[in-house]
Amino acid sequence: MNKIAYYLFVKPISHLPLWILYLKTDFLFLLLITILPYRKKVITENLTRSFPNKSEKEIAKLRRKFYRHFTDLLAEGIKNLSISKKMLQKRFVVENPEVMDDLFFKNKNVLLVSGHFNNWEWLITSQNFLFKHKAIGIGMPMTSKFWDKKINTLRERFGMKVVHSKNYKEYINSIPDEIKAILVLSDQSPGNSLKSYWTKFLNQDTAVLFGAEMMAHELNYSVVFFATRKIKRGYYRIELKLITEEPRENEWGHITEMHTSLLENEIIKSPHQWLWSHKRWKREIPEELDKLKKTQHEKFNNRFKY
Repeated sequence: MNKIAYYLFVKPISHLPLWILYLKTDFLFLLLITILPYRKKVITENLTRSFPNKSEKEIAKLRRKFYRHFTDLLAEGIKNLSISKKMLQKRFVVENPEVMDDLFFKNKNVLLVSGHFNNWEWLITSQNFLFKHKAIGIGMPMTSKFWDKKINTLRERFGMKVVHSKNYKEYINSIPDEIKAILVLSDQSPGNSLKSYWTKFLNQDTAVLFGAEMMAHELNYSVVFFATRKIKRGYYRIELKLITEEPRENEWGHITEMHTSLLENEIIKSPHQWLWSHKRWKREIPEELDKLKKTQHEKFNNRFKY
């Protein structure tokens, strides 16, 4: 069934012009704001908790704008399966590539960190030709082996290498002579609240994946945050910000606080462009949180005392 759906529907549709895909998702947008309110309860709760000073009317307006943005992302995600390099180069531009160029010429490997804000799929597909570093993306395997292989193969067609989180070290160790940039989206809800880094994010206690900071210290990779901004429908610009060139000079939590704060700033400026439909705050706050943080800090220092 998956193969039939892909070859008969998904693949042919992806070759349609983007403006036609937008027409189709415009219709979906109308359905979402009328009779098929996709994850309305989750979206409304997330927005209300994140912006407690906004009225119900303002939250409803934000939800509507999110649905519009979300359907645009669906159109662009489908187009991503067949989009050309030339089209990506026109629609997805880096404002300050010199940040990555400088690190490349210093032989610095990089962690590119951000979240599910604006069009992350186009970055995955274009990263290898946007920057001089060898592009690597870390992700979790999809439930369907067919879709996992098919989608990742298409993501890799311009040189990106997608590896699963459990075996990324094996891959990077297999290419020791290449200067690498690993893409990490760190705004998912962590699987274990006791192993998470807890901070204030969008007006609430939030568990944040600590993986990027651990990787930076363990691998000694520089850390760069990227902000993807929507210029107009189907056009994006990325701004890069160096968080640290020397991660091992940073104290516990600094890298995580920095990339989380930078993402929060982008969300506050354009709230509807974040992925509000995922259950970001489903982890319960641990008891004795201060004690947990102290223990985490001590373990971190014991492991990364250079």
